[in-house]
Amino acid sequence: MRRFAALLVLAGLASPAAAQHLRIGLNSDPDVLDPTLSRTVAGRQVFAAMCDKLVDINERLEIVPQLATAWRWSDDGRALTFTLREGVRFHDGEPLTGEAAAIGLRRHLQTPGSTRKAEMGPVTEVVATGPMEVTLRLSDPFAPLLAALADRAGMLVSPRQAQVTGADFQREPACAGPFRLTRRIPQDRMELERFDGYWDRSNIHIDRVTYRPIPDATVRLANLRAGALDIMERVSPSDVAEIRRDQRVRVVQAPSLATFYLVINVANGARSQTPLGQDARVREALELSIDRQALVNVAFEGLWVPANQAVPPNHPFYARSVPMPQRDVARARALLRASGHDRVKIKLSVPNTTDYIQASEVIQAMAAEAGIDIEIQQIETATLLNQWTAGDFEALMIQWSGRVDLDGNLYAFYACGVPLNGGRYCNRDVDAALTEARRSVDPAVRAAAYDRAARMYLADRPYINLWQPLTLHGVSASIQGLSAVPDGLIRLQGLRGARG
Repeated sequence: MRRFAALLVLAGLASPAAAQHLRIGLNSDPDVLDPTLSRTVAGRQVFAAMCDKLVDINERLEIVPQLATAWRWSDDGRALTFTLREGVRFHDGEPLTGEAAAIGLRRHLQTPGSTRKAEMGPVTEVVATGPMEVTLRLSDPFAPLLAALADRAGMLVSPRQAQVTGADFQREPACAGPFRLTRRIPQDRMELERFDGYWDRSNIHIDRVTYRPIPDATVRLANLRAGALDIMERVSPSDVAEIRRDQRVRVVQAPSLATFYLVINVANGARSQTPLGQDARVREALELSIDRQALVNVAFEGLWVPANQAVPPNHPFYARSVPMPQRDVARARALLRASGHDRVKIKLSVPNTTDYIQASEVIQAMAAEAGIDIEIQQIETATLLNQWTAGDFEALMIQWSGRVDLDGNLYAFYACGVPLNGGRYCNRDVDAALTEARRSVDPAVRAAAYDRAARMYLADRPYINLWQPLTLHGVSASIQGLSAVPDGLIRLQGLRGARG
């Protein structure tokens, strides 16, 4: 069946094409191709070709210019002003100006059903403060705003297009990116052509792009190896060795923003009343029983990256004062004895998928050597998330997809009383540090506040971070210039080698 499906895709892409036609296989079909309303990762992949943003991120997770060349915060942190790039035009020919940018940003705030409004936090007003300048005014300081504008919240459509919604918008969104949409067949393909009015056109070497949603990773790989695709997203770890033996294709990898971790119920109802939930020494013993490198070697063929924090060590806000602890079984046993236990029992809930089950079984074997007996409970993911919210768990394993700004990885989990804090961890000093970090726009102040918070919450251990996956893309050997950025988006600037 998979072979037949692969041949169907091959047949659909085998017809002659114009020079420099890039074919990209996506994991799924996007929802709406409207940056204000979109919710899917697949949509973000297509927007990377269609819609430039005010700012972008690079391989080092630094904010870099795109439609804006400079930005500045007001002294009180309640206004963020962008200087816009000269010579930018939208796909419908309209020029980018301060007023055009204000109209595009206000669309995110005012459109019914906008999924960008929450990302823009306490923004109350967007105004043109010069011919090529736009200012966002806030009711309170909100440092994560800049990172939000490096994603869909920072994508602009033309003033004319900003008045359009629904099917009319979907037919031809007028953004300011290197490619414009020419045709979409739902569940089959999205076809784009190069926009000759693009401000950075000298960096675009492709004439046409076709995105094909192919949910099965095996089928995507078969198409890549057969030459029917030039790039595929989301290579499975089990396929990496096979790709590396094939001279026709290669893997391009980058760190990921995602992280996998254990959640401990420390204060949410009766199920928190356990040695693990009530004694930080037991939680420390559990962490010290785990060899993170051995865990990823056994469960993930050594491809994933051991992690003790929500961001990788190369992130600007990684707390270097709290490095990753090494496995220490003797110390773990001593901590259990100090807490009054020779052995403890833990019920660990995990999603009923292969990766989670394999990882939890490795942890189970390691913990047993330290005197911790883990009972694994396999639960469907949506049910597990409901149990997390309700406090119906002792410990669980889950993934967070990650955000560019560290606030998105910490505040919603570690602050007192926030929705994603299912274990109801609450440390007022941690709250104060995280609040300081989100209300300051000075990177040095934020880094110090995050470091201070990390020294407290990593000692309390309401969460135990375990590993981070990699961003893995399969690429034809003929393709050169693909940037490996941790957000996993396939950027087309600088790409060469696509065929006709």
